Amino acid sequence: MKRYASIAALLCAGLLSSCGKDAIQTLESAPLAASRVRFFNFGVNAPGVNFYANETKMTAITSGTGVESTTGIAYGGVGAGGAYSAIDPGQYTLTGRIAAATNKDLPISTVTTTIADGKYYSFYMSGFYNSTAKTVEGFVVEDPVVPPPSFAVASVRFVHAISNANPMTLYAADTVAKTEVAIGSEVGYKAAGAFTNVPAGVYQLSTRYTGSSTNAIIKSDVSFIGGKVYTLTARGDITVTSSTATNRPFLDLTANR
Repeated sequence: MKRYASIAALLCAGLLSSCGKDAIQTLESAPLAASRVRFFNFGVNAPGVNFYANETKMTAITSGTGVESTTGIAYGGVGAGGAYSAIDPGQYTLTGRIAAATNKDLPISTVTTTIADGKYYSFYMSGFYNSTAKTVEGFVVEDPVVPPPSFAVASVRFVHAISNANPMTLYAADTVAKTEVAIGSEVGYKAAGAFTNVPAGVYQLSTRYTGSSTNAIIKSDVSFIGGKVYTLTARGDITVTSSTATNRPFLDLTANR
């Protein structure tokens, strides 16, 4: 029995020595890009799109059969469910391209921008879709996301994406204390206001033109959770008065973190 055990030990030693120190393979992977970007289809009447950074597709929707859907990101939607996509720093041409089979991959909104290392950005399709020229406006804003100083407050900012509306200021009225505060200052079309810390709570939000006491847009019962960061974006057609129309003026709430 000892003889057989010795033979077995020698065989095991031979197998191990034949593998050498490279027996365990180490798989190397590139570090995840530190910059981030996300995409919004806020172009009134625009078709569903997929978003690209140069020729790299950044967003797409898969159908129930596992095939890419031809609906894309519809008006009022945000790519990847509102999450940011990793992107290397550099110069980019960001585009929204038609997702439908007709005019498939035709760019309808194009913005050239520089993505800085470690920074976050949002690309918005905005304004009104021109169905003849098949174009719609777009813009990019930086998202300087900084965590609030405590879990007692949330950080909020306002982005203006309504092309036929004058510059507006976003206001938040606490539904309990009824105290109203301005969220930053006046913001014009294709611009973003500064992030402002507000106490966590439930608010009625509104936008107003400078010097006016009439609300241009209202959004009720909005909860700001302490420690969170939010962006409120105005989209739609400011002339629409219907409370149910798809293209009515609307305040879109999206969490940045």
